Amino acid sequence: MDSVTIVIISALVIGLIYGSVGLLSGFCMMSSLRGWWAQGDRRLVRTFALAMGVGIAASQLLAAAGIVDLGKSIYLQPSFSAPVMFLGGLLFGYGMVLSNGCGSRALVLLGRGNLRSFVVVIVLGIFAEMTLKGLIAPARIAMVQVSQVTLAANSAPALLAAFGLSAAHARMAAASVLAAALIIFALAHAPFRKSFGQILAGLIVGLLVAAGWYATGFLGADDFNPTPVTSLTFVAPIADSLQYVMLSTGSTLNFGIVTVFGVFAGSLVTALATGRFRLEGYHSPWHMLRSAGGAALMGAGGVMAFGCSIGQGLTGLSTLSLASFVAVAGIMLGAAAGLRGALRVRPLAAS
Repeated sequence: MDSVTIVIISALVIGLIYGSVGLLSGFCMMSSLRGWWAQGDRRLVRTFALAMGVGIAASQLLAAAGIVDLGKSIYLQPSFSAPVMFLGGLLFGYGMVLSNGCGSRALVLLGRGNLRSFVVVIVLGIFAEMTLKGLIAPARIAMVQVSQVTLAANSAPALLAAFGLSAAHARMAAASVLAAALIIFALAHAPFRKSFGQILAGLIVGLLVAAGWYATGFLGADDFNPTPVTSLTFVAPIADSLQYVMLSTGSTLNFGIVTVFGVFAGSLVTALATGRFRLEGYHSPWHMLRSAGGAALMGAGGVMAFGCSIGQGLTGLSTLSLASFVAVAGIMLGAAAGLRGALRVRPLAAS
C-alpha cells in the first residue's frame, strides 16, 4: 500500500472518530465560550482546554522524537503577517457566534440532520475559496505583502532558545508549561472531573491532532511524493471539498478533503445509531441571513488567519507557533465581541 493511500485511510478514520466524538460530546469552541461566559457552565471549556493541552503534549513528543517535522507545516513559516492573522481571527470568531458554531461543528450538526449547517458549510466554503483564489484574494495578498515580517523566532521554543536554552530544552520547557497549565486548568474544576464523557472527549480530540501529524508527517513521508504535513483544520479543506465535489475529474483526494467527509459520515452514523438524527431548518429569513453572514465571515477570516478554532486553536497551537497565538487571540476576542461585548449577538429561539 502506497503512502498516499495510507494517509487517505488515516484521514478517514480520524474524521470518523472526530465526527462521532463531536456529536456525542458537543465539542466546540463557540459552545465552550458561550457556556463559560454567558451561561456559567464551565465544563465544555475545560474539555477544549484539555484537548489543547493533550494536543500540545502529544504533538511535541512526536517532534522531539524526530518522528514528525512540524517545521514543514504552514504554521511555522519564517514570515507571517500578524495584523492580517489577527484580523482574520476576529472575523472568524465573530462569524462563528453569528452562525452558532464553527466549520467543524457545522459538519457535525449536518450529519445530525441540521439543514442550517448545510447553508453554513456551503457559504463558508465559497467565501474561503474567494479569499484563497477568487475575488477577495488580491486584497488579502496585498495586505499580507505590506504587513508581513520575518522573525528570528517563529515559535515559543525558538523564542526560549534565543535566550540561550538548547533547542531540546526549549521545546521541553515550552511544551511542558503550556500543556500542564491547560490540563491543570481543565482538571481543577470539580464538576468537570466528574464528567467522564467530557474528559474522554478532550483526550480523544487532543490525540487526534497528534494522529493527524503522524499520518501526514510520518506515514505520508515519501521522498518522491511527499504529503503536506498537516492535521485537523476545516476552512480550506471545506473549500477544497466543495471544489472536489463539483470538479473531481482530474483532481485528487487529500488529507483535508477526506477528513471533512469523515467528520460528516462519523456524525451521521452516530446520529442514526443513537436516535439523534432529526431534520431541522431555519425559522425565519433573518435567521438564515445571520447564519449565512457568519459563515461568510468564517470563510474569509479563516483563510486570513491560516485556520479556524480547530485549525489554529488546536492544530496550530500544538506546534507552539507564535503566529497561531496571534490568530487564536483574534478568534477569542471576536467571539467575546459576539457573546459579551458591545457587538453582542442576541440569541435567536431554536437557533
